[in-house]
Amino acid sequence: MIASVRGILSYKSPSYIIVDVGGIGYQIFTSASSYQGLPEIGETVTLSIYTYVREDALNLYGFLSREEKDLFMLLLNVSGVGPKLSLNILSGISGPDLVSSIRGDDIVKLTSIPGIGKKMASRLIFELKEKIGDLFSVGYAATANETRKEERDKVITDVLSALMNLGYPRQLAMDSIKRIIRDGSKDLSAEELIKESLKILAK
Repeated sequence: MIASVRGILSYKSPSYIIVDVGGIGYQIFTSASSYQGLPEIGETVTLSIYTYVREDALNLYGFLSREEKDLFMLLLNVSGVGPKLSLNILSGISGPDLVSSIRGDDIVKLTSIPGIGKKMASRLIFELKEKIGDLFSVGYAATANETRKEERDKVITDVLSALMNLGYPRQLAMDSIKRIIRDGSKDLSAEELIKESLKILAK
């Protein structure tokens, strides 16, 4: 069984990648998060591998982190989840967010993953909640909060820049953004936040 692969990335696409190891090209399926973290073609890459064998196929699934591979394997233990669905889940949500959602019984977050309905979301929570608690530290799940904060900070920076480009003073623009966030509208997109800020600034 192949546990890891280190070689030259010779091809990459959202569907699969090819890693050249000593002249042999290994076709490897990856999640969206691992795909986004891949180096440029021609550079060296190391992947943790899950080898899936059946009568008519031998497929390799590769991950940049050991934690993501462990999550992939854990998902395979859930009734009705095969390699393709497991990879789809990890492509639709980050590992830390998945751990956090299962621990927190967050059906809404899980059903936001393409292809996951309420029945499957409930099954994931029921079958994995205790196992995830054993395998993954609280710190791993906590990184989801850090990621969300970084994403939110970027949105605020982009909105502030857009408002200043429209001619509004920095402090005035920032005050409008803070007011909207203070009123509880923390999950607005950049476009929505700009729209709401302009309403305040126009008064």
